[in-house]
Amino acid sequence: MTDLSTWGVVACADAVRSGRLSAVALATAALDRIAARNPAIVAVTRTLRDRALAQAAAVDAQLAAGQDPGPLAGVPYGVKDLFDVAGLPTTAGAARLKDAPPATADAEAIARLRAAGAVLVATLNMDEFAYGFVTDNAHWGITRNPHDPARFAGGSSGGSAAAVAAGMLPFALGSDTNGSIRIPASLCGIYGTKPTHGSLPLAGTYPFVHTLDDIGAFTRSAGDLALVDAVLRGGAGEAAPLGRPALLGGWFAANLAPDMAAALDRLSAGLGGLPVVDLPDVARARSAAFLLTAYEGGRLHRDALAADPLSYDPATRDRLIAGAALPDAIYAQAMAFRSVFAAHAERALADHDVLIAPATFGPAPRIDDPTIPIDGAPQPARANLGLYTQPISFLGLPVVAAPLPVAGLPMGVQLIAAKGRDSALIDYATMLEGRGLIAAKGEGR
Repeated sequence: MTDLSTWGVVACADAVRSGRLSAVALATAALDRIAARNPAIVAVTRTLRDRALAQAAAVDAQLAAGQDPGPLAGVPYGVKDLFDVAGLPTTAGAARLKDAPPATADAEAIARLRAAGAVLVATLNMDEFAYGFVTDNAHWGITRNPHDPARFAGGSSGGSAAAVAAGMLPFALGSDTNGSIRIPASLCGIYGTKPTHGSLPLAGTYPFVHTLDDIGAFTRSAGDLALVDAVLRGGAGEAAPLGRPALLGGWFAANLAPDMAAALDRLSAGLGGLPVVDLPDVARARSAAFLLTAYEGGRLHRDALAADPLSYDPATRDRLIAGAALPDAIYAQAMAFRSVFAAHAERALADHDVLIAPATFGPAPRIDDPTIPIDGAPQPARANLGLYTQPISFLGLPVVAAPLPVAGLPMGVQLIAAKGRDSALIDYATMLEGRGLIAAKGEGR
């Protein structure tokens, strides 16, 4: 009854609220599942047993007293290790911060989830300072894909995605700057969201690139995603239905693995044959997003790098140092191009409510061959898995990453809408899920 590999957010909350299952039993089951699965997956960095059991007991006490603990009553979850958790250092995946002063309060997102009855049980692995797409962490280790442990889970929120995909937790929080939720969601076969930029609370999260950073959730179904997202934003928001979908072509149709191209064709056919839209200047948008990331990330870490460069993972350090050396004029040019590219996207969204694009080129790359093919040549996966997500990040639009119904290794798409249409976009994903055009992943692997 308490096998979390088959339980989603809504099912857990319903069971606790109805009295069929106690919140303490659910938290215990999550902790047991983590103990059993995590050694092979390396998704969890710290379990919070005492806190989780105390929170769960408080939920049970509220129910016993006839009080409503909230829509997420007793639901266990985890957070990427860049959210402040009261009493713990916020490491952002960095060994240099493992002994930092503990956070004095929970991040705002955690506080909202706690008020809704959710129970925090773990912190989750990530690329150091969120700078990477594979969750290869020099301190905690590589997070492995639950569908094939020889492959990456994606990153930088790979621990969050893998924990949900492996059935350790019904949902988890991550952050997305250039694809750090959408990529691991796709590679692990689950749902994830990058919201309209700035629409979900960032207070109490370790920053990376303020121009692009957002937080979001991972779940195994669109309905679960809707519930968690609504709690995080304080309500479901405007949800007038979306229609008129289109596929993004050009850049987004190049360099695809054959299985991904075929899956997109099936999705298009299932929707009656979709029109194809080509956005101009996508390559420039990706380059500009790269520059924004490098510049802002480098400036954020410049003083620490000057004081103690050897405390950084070399793979992270060298990229941050390069970013810190970028001139202000280059950054200004990248920022100026945002309005140009945004106008292209606005024209596309004036004619089509939902733009659909691949989240990655195909399935997860192997850990022993950490490359992906771009224009016929192998390129490092850690820096290039964001081929299709980075240009969209540049726009600040809401995106839902949704798993495709494929027989082999997981792959997913980005569903993209106009700013502020987050709730409607999740509803659209729910409709596609109901029609079998995207996949609900109720089982862990």
